[in-house]
Amino acid sequence: MTCRIIVADDHPLFREAMVSTVRRLLPGAELLQAGDLAQVLRLAVEGATPDTLILDLRFPGLTSIERLAELRRQLRRTTLIVVSMVDDPAVIDAVMAAGADGFIGKSVCPEELGAAILAIREGEVVVRYAPSGLLPQADEGNEVGQLTLRQQDVLRLIAQGKTNKEIARALDISPFTVRIHVSSLLKTLNVPTRTAAAVKYSGH
Repeated sequence: MTCRIIVADDHPLFREAMVSTVRRLLPGAELLQAGDLAQVLRLAVEGATPDTLILDLRFPGLTSIERLAELRRQLRRTTLIVVSMVDDPAVIDAVMAAGADGFIGKSVCPEELGAAILAIREGEVVVRYAPSGLLPQADEGNEVGQLTLRQQDVLRLIAQGKTNKEIARALDISPFTVRIHVSSLLKTLNVPTRTAAAVKYSGH
């Protein structure tokens, strides 16, 4: 069955570039474009439920993180990938807490962008962006020690191959809370995926 992918960005040049990237990754996909939120919602209900929505965070109609969370509820079966020039960790944490399946910075190279999209579609929680360099970096080699105790609990369960829902049950917290912890620990460990975090955990 052909998957439907909506690329939603109000900048035509970036939207076209993203469509080209996705077409190379998934040549059989049905690719749709939207320039505002009303168009996204119209496309979402006109045919089959979209398989993936690639959405710019600064987007006409997307007025707040709460609106993003509402969109997540409206498109429960759609993989939601947020792309943005934003590199503020607090904003990115809020985006992930609102239910995004992944966050990709617009400043990452095309190869990283493509790899991140494929990983998110396969169920990885990916937060990939190029920080501005204004934040102090954790000491190399001691990143696991920089995690909070709860983040270490989450990482240990990731290393055991647990899903977000299984981690939530094991720690008696909500899946959204797990998502926030995963997002934060990926940034602290400076890795793009859960798999890479598990490798770093096993080697610490």
